Amino acid sequence: MLTSIATALGLAVAGGIAARLVGISPIVGYLAAGLVISPFTPGYDADAEAIGQLANLGVIFLMFGVGLHFNLADLYTVRRIAVPGAIIQVTLATAAGAALGYAFGLPARESLALGLAVSIASTVVLIRSLEDRGLMGTVHARVAIGWLIAQDLITILTLAMLPTLEPGHEGDFWGNLAIAVVKATIFVSVMLVFGARLLPRLLSLVARTGSRELFILAFVAGALGIATSAAAFGLSVALGAFVAGVVVSETETSHQVAADVVPLRDAFAVLFFVSVGMLVDPELVLENLDLYLAVTLLVLFVNATIAFLTAAVFPYPARTALVVGAGLAQLGEFSFIIADESLGSGLMTPVTYNVVLAAAATSISINPIAFRTIPLLERALRRTGRVWRFIDRQGDLPEPRLPREGHVVIIGYGRVGELTGHALGQVGAPFTVIESDLGRARRQNAAGIPTIWGDAGRHEVLERAELRHARVVVVTVPDESTALVAVAATRAIAPGVPILVRARTGGEIHVLRGLGATEVVVPEFEGGLELMRQTFVALGFDPEEALHLSDAVRDIHYAAAEHDHPA
Repeated sequence: MLTSIATALGLAVAGGIAARLVGISPIVGYLAAGLVISPFTPGYDADAEAIGQLANLGVIFLMFGVGLHFNLADLYTVRRIAVPGAIIQVTLATAAGAALGYAFGLPARESLALGLAVSIASTVVLIRSLEDRGLMGTVHARVAIGWLIAQDLITILTLAMLPTLEPGHEGDFWGNLAIAVVKATIFVSVMLVFGARLLPRLLSLVARTGSRELFILAFVAGALGIATSAAAFGLSVALGAFVAGVVVSETETSHQVAADVVPLRDAFAVLFFVSVGMLVDPELVLENLDLYLAVTLLVLFVNATIAFLTAAVFPYPARTALVVGAGLAQLGEFSFIIADESLGSGLMTPVTYNVVLAAAATSISINPIAFRTIPLLERALRRTGRVWRFIDRQGDLPEPRLPREGHVVIIGYGRVGELTGHALGQVGAPFTVIESDLGRARRQNAAGIPTIWGDAGRHEVLERAELRHARVVVVTVPDESTALVAVAATRAIAPGVPILVRARTGGEIHVLRGLGATEVVVPEFEGGLELMRQTFVALGFDPEEALHLSDAVRDIHYAAAEHDHPA
C-alpha cells in the first residue's frame, strides 16, 4: 500500500513538472501518472483499492476547498451575464452531449449523464490560462470566472439530482427529482443553521488551546462529518463536502482553515486525479474511437461555440465572449466527479466513463491553443461588419468632458492606473482615461474622471483622446496583447509623445521598446528594488546612498532583462 502511494505521488510530481514544461495543466500530468501505474497498461500495477480510498478523501477536500473559497461577491458583480449565461450554456451543452450519446446508441439516462459531464468546465484550468495570458483582473476574466462560479452551483444541483437518474429509480422522474431537491434543501438548511452555530464554536474553542495539530484535526473531523452525513439524506458525499466548506467559510477562523487545508487538499486531490488516470483503459478508448473523437470535438468546438454565442448576446466586449468561449473549451475536476458518481451508481458504463476521461485530458491539453487563437478570431470578426457590431455591443457610450491638449492619457484604470490618476488629480494635472470596461467607464465619468470607453488598440478610440496633443501616455493594462497593440497604435498616431508602459515580465521590455515605448516598468522588479532600499535604510545606510544603490541595481536589472529576452 505505502509503496503504491509513494510511487503514485512520485510519478504525479514528474508528470506535473513535465506538463508545466510544455505549457499545459499539471492535471494532465497527474492523469498520465495514473495511466502509467494502471492495471490496463504494462509494467508496475499499483494498489488501486488503496489509492482509490485516499482518492475519495481527495474528492472531499477538493469540494471542501471549493465551498471554502466560494465567493458570491465575484459572481454578483457579473451576475447579469454569468448566471443566465451559465444556465443557457449548461442546458444547451447538456442537450448536445445527450443527443450525441443517444446518436451513438447509449440509453437515455446514460446519454443525459454524458451530457451533464461534458457541460462543466474546470475553474482550475481556466484561472491558469487567464494568468498565463495576463488576463487576470480584466472584465473578460471577471465574467469567465463568474460564469464558472455559476457552473459550480449548477454542478451542486447536478450532484443532488444524479441519484434520481440511477437505474433503480424508476417511475415519475419529476417526482423523484422533487424529492431529491427537498432532501438537499433540508440537508443544506440543517447544516447551515446548526453547523454554522456549532462548528464555529468548536473551532474557536480548539484555536484557544494554541495547538495547530488539534485545530487541523478539529476542522478535518468536522468537514468529514458533514460530508459523510449527506449520505443519510441520500445525497453525494461531494455535495456534503461543498456544504461543509461553505459552513466553515462563515467562521472567524476560516482564514486559518484555508491556510491549513490547502496542503491537504492539494495532496489528496493529486491522488484523486491519479486514481482517475488509473481507471482509464486505453483499449476501451481505442475500441470506441469514434465516440471519443465525437465527444472531444463537442467539447472543443460545440461547447466553445455555445459559450461564445451565449456571451455574445449580452452587452459586453467581443473579447469577453471570445475569452468565455476559449475558457469553456475544456473539462475538468467536476466532470471527473460527475463521471465518477455516475459510474459508481451504474448510471454510466466503463466505456462512456473512459471516453469522458480521455476527452477531458485531451481538452485540457489543447486549451492553451484556444486562447492563442483569440487575436486571430477577433481580427477575422472585425472584418464581418454587422456581425462584429452585434457581438461588440456594450450599450450607450458615456459622453465625458475631455481635455484637448497638455494632458496625460492613461490607458487602463485598474489599481495601477487609478494610482497614477489620483496623483495627477492631487497636483491639478489634466488627464484622460481610456477604459475597456463600460460599467467602470460610466462610474468614473459619474465621479468626474474624464473617461473614454473603448478598445485602446483602435485608432478611432485613441484619436478621440487627442493623443497628438497629449504630454504623456501611460499604458497600465495587464493584458500583454492589449498593451502591445496600444503602444504600436499610439506611436503611429503620436510619434513624439512619451509612452510609459507597465510590463508583466522582463521578457516584454525589448518588444515594447521596439514598438515605441519610451520607458517600460516591471512592477515585480520595482517591488524588489524598494524592499532592497528599505533594507539598506533599516541597516543604517544613508537614505540617499540607499537610493543611489537601488537606482544602480535597477539599471543593471532592466538592461539584463532586455538583453536576455531579445525580440
